[in-house]
Amino acid sequence: MEQLKKKKQSKKARGKPAASARPPAPVKETLKRLEKHYPDATVTLDHKSPLELLVATILSAQCTDERVNIVTKSLFKKYRHPEDYLAVPQSELEQDIRQTGFFHNKAKSIRGAMQTIIERYDGKVPDTMEELLTLPGVARKTANVVLGNAFGKAVGVVVDTHVRRVAPRLGWTHEEKPEKIEHDLMELLPRENWIQTPHLLIAHGRKLCKPKPLCAECFLKDICPAAIIYLKA
Repeated sequence: MEQLKKKKQSKKARGKPAASARPPAPVKETLKRLEKHYPDATVTLDHKSPLELLVATILSAQCTDERVNIVTKSLFKKYRHPEDYLAVPQSELEQDIRQTGFFHNKAKSIRGAMQTIIERYDGKVPDTMEELLTLPGVARKTANVVLGNAFGKAVGVVVDTHVRRVAPRLGWTHEEKPEKIEHDLMELLPRENWIQTPHLLIAHGRKLCKPKPLCAECFLKDICPAAIIYLKA
């Protein structure tokens, strides 16, 4: 059993470059290059208010931003205030957001969040991490998205699927859990970069640093520890 376990670990290790064996990509130079190649990197969820961004972010779980934007184009015309989400049966809201997937849980979370916003925060989306985390369906990722992009508050670092993939390849973290990755990035990055850096990493993750990375085409290949290993393999 122990030998089988070691074989599985060995196989897993072969499928993932040991970026930790090399120095991490320098933060200042990496951000400079990312900003040059993705000058328009920003949150890609369409919204006009903190309320709309909160709902869109909840809907984005296990769904592409493109799909969410298609759904919210009509959704936000129908639901303009927190009360509007509670004025219809949950089944109706579920149908309105069905295309984003997991619509039952998402509808339940949205309605719960709206109820809390009305009862505890005078109908306005709160602007602190502590308060946002009291809303059903809201964890640190969602709270960071809303705080950074709706209120301009750098309280933490958004860690989504792309950030979880790109940051370790850059050697900026060796963790796997989002909260630990966020902690490492908060320690590494200047606070003034906490909001923008995730947008840059997400853009890079979509364009080049995909699950199967395009290292040969990457403008970071000379400083990224994972790219150096990939290209030598």
